[in-house]
Amino acid sequence: MRRHTILASFALTLAMVACGSPDTPVAESKLVEKLPADKVFFNGKIITVDDDNPKALAVATRDGLITYVGALAGLQPFIAETTEQIDLQGNTMVPGFVDAHGHVVSAGLQAASANLLPIPDGEVTDFASLVATLRDWRGSNSGVEFIERTGWLLGFGFDDSQLSEGIFPTADELSMVTEEKPLMVIHQSGHFGVFNRRALALAGIDDCNKEIPGGSIRCEDDGKTPNGVLEENAFFSALRVFQSSIEPAYAIDLFEQGVELFASYGYTTAQEGRAFASSLVTAQTRVEQGALPIDVALYLDYTAKDQIAASPYYSGSAYQGIGYSNGFRIAGVKLTIDGSPQGKTAWLSEPYFVAPHGQPADYVGYPAMTEQQVNDEVMDAFANNRQVLVHCNGDAAIDRFLNAIERAVAVHGLGDRRNVLIHGQTLRKDQIGRLKELGVMPSLFPMHTFYWGDWHRESVLGPERAAYISPTRDVLDAGMIFSSHHDAPVARPDSMRVLSATVTRVTRSGVVLGADQRVTPYEGLKAITIWPAYQHFEEQQKGSIEVGKQADFVVLSKNPLTIDPLKIAEIQVLETINDGQTVYRAASESPTPASLVGGDSDSNGCIGSAGYQWCEKEGACVRPWEIIDTASGTASDVASAFAALCSSS
Repeated sequence: MRRHTILASFALTLAMVACGSPDTPVAESKLVEKLPADKVFFNGKIITVDDDNPKALAVATRDGLITYVGALAGLQPFIAETTEQIDLQGNTMVPGFVDAHGHVVSAGLQAASANLLPIPDGEVTDFASLVATLRDWRGSNSGVEFIERTGWLLGFGFDDSQLSEGIFPTADELSMVTEEKPLMVIHQSGHFGVFNRRALALAGIDDCNKEIPGGSIRCEDDGKTPNGVLEENAFFSALRVFQSSIEPAYAIDLFEQGVELFASYGYTTAQEGRAFASSLVTAQTRVEQGALPIDVALYLDYTAKDQIAASPYYSGSAYQGIGYSNGFRIAGVKLTIDGSPQGKTAWLSEPYFVAPHGQPADYVGYPAMTEQQVNDEVMDAFANNRQVLVHCNGDAAIDRFLNAIERAVAVHGLGDRRNVLIHGQTLRKDQIGRLKELGVMPSLFPMHTFYWGDWHRESVLGPERAAYISPTRDVLDAGMIFSSHHDAPVARPDSMRVLSATVTRVTRSGVVLGADQRVTPYEGLKAITIWPAYQHFEEQQKGSIEVGKQADFVVLSKNPLTIDPLKIAEIQVLETINDGQTVYRAASESPTPASLVGGDSDSNGCIGSAGYQWCEKEGACVRPWEIIDTASGTASDVASAFAALCSSS
């Protein structure tokens, strides 16, 4: 939103119309004069996400706001010689997407670094391709600029659950790329990093037995030397050393790349879901230079909450009224209580299905914040009327969060606070009722069903618990709403992949994980439009195509409500419109890609994106880490063991 407030005088001139169905006559305006529109949209499938008037054939906008929604017959009074008439050419227009949880600043960092993601978002399938990708990026234009302006090499998105070795790379593998410059590769979960020895030295990491609350330093065989892998708070601490090396001007460039990336996937509101002081400085400096192309709501990590009062971009608690300045606002505070389920650091109440190497069978992960810390920070947020977003993947972490909310409600009352549970991967059914009672909105992460569903079923949680991750249907059945997110850069901010996973819950290998938790395409669309708008206290301004709301739209190549649900992920964003202005337009509609569900099967039917390889001796597709001990040893050891085991000779 480019303005601080919607001008009341203009709002009084708006014609409030009903469009029920495309054939329903449009109610006449009570005002004699209808102001000419800047733009009108027609000849497309317009999905309003307004339950009272779900369909329309035409939309008009003026000064960044929607002035008409309805049938073609009612559009004529809004058209003048200066009105731009936009033919949608049969494409589908929906409300602009509202990011329920992502990290737009970090997404820019990902966009500029080496892409270490597995199929379908990248090509890294083993240590050899990881090293090759880093080397190629180092010599590319973007790599050269990145290294010049940060002094570091960076790769993002490797996933041990999708590497053929089934284990983390270490400083040994990274030394094959460089030993002179610091190099860091970030796990796709965003909760682990692997550092080469130069980077470890800069971060002051020289003893793996050093105790770091809420974090861990992994060791080499001598039990003392760090092997390069840092978990949770150990990683975040070292990450700040890298962040401090980024040129301020380049940090702004990276922030802009993140904003552009979100806009390319149809997001007209982006979120920075965990900002530290340095990220806030970057965002504020950029906003002082001019308006952002889309809105950005930023949540400060609780360790940086003292920055809130001093910032001109915090306009008070959201339920007292939101206020963007140049498209930017500080929206609240973020807590992170535990880690990553796919990385097996999330804090569970019951043990992991397969414990990580070196951990006992009853290993349940660990918290990143103490009970006292959580209680104090939640109480402080209530006392200051600040919305709080809380990262909880494990059900034990969720219990700690809800207990803290319960204590704060007893002191300060419930109110309309809209505090948010972020992720909630292992949310138990008995906890859903507590969420409702305490006014906590769940922002769930069904994309896990695609990216890590197989891994959750076979290694992380086991079949029963895995089928209940992100229980969207049970949340709706309990009389609540939810939002669905991507957590970029954990996954790309791919709105259609978010929608697809929320609707289908299909894993990489093509298995439906928790069929009873699927929702309809319309419910899934609400979970990326009007429901996250409500989460942000912005449902009166955004999230649906209604008269008086912001003119935020996305033009899609197909209708997500009528297409085969398994093809939703293939829908392309053709145009993103924020406040009535185009902020992204696809160069051209690309050829429809092959289905990504099982689309990378080889001649034996082995799905590489799910980690499967052909085992001649077994006569079947297998994953190396499921049939051999991959928890120790190097990449060559694992490859040799797999070759020996699966050879037909």
